Amino acid sequence: MRAEAVERVRLVFTLFDADGNGAIEADDFELMARRVTAAVPEAGAEKRDAMVTAFRTFWKALAENADTNRDGKVDPEEFRTVVLDPQRFGPALAEFAGALTGVADPDGDGLVERETFMAVMAAIGFAQPNTRALFDALEPVGTEQVAVPAWSEAIREFYTPDATGVSDHLVGQPVG
Repeated sequence: MRAEAVERVRLVFTLFDADGNGAIEADDFELMARRVTAAVPEAGAEKRDAMVTAFRTFWKALAENADTNRDGKVDPEEFRTVVLDPQRFGPALAEFAGALTGVADPDGDGLVERETFMAVMAAIGFAQPNTRALFDALEPVGTEQVAVPAWSEAIREFYTPDATGVSDHLVGQPVG
């Protein structure tokens, strides 16, 4: 596994452990869902509900695949063994990417404003310099909007172990 992928695993664990207690639990996904939907108050109820459902689906897939001792928690070791496995998380990840980009595009024009992008990524827990670098790497339309399909692809890429590309901007020091 590439060094960037190893760093992604560490980063994603930290992000998913939203309450910082050292384990990932269903409550962490509920907390992230609340944070993300609060970051885009102008998103309609349908888009906010889809985001909450996607976070719950992702938790369910994670728990089913990683919580090997069935204690309702995923510890770092359990997490490392499965998180970047597209076979296990493909459908949940696709739902998550669609819901996240959907809630961030409240007017449905297929473009996400820089300010909304930054707010949503901060709500998840990504560092601002890395988020800015990712936004710029997504080749914004003009300077203030990114296309929903480009961001959605970057989300899926981020969870692919040996993929290289724009999602590397979220790991470590900002690139570019």
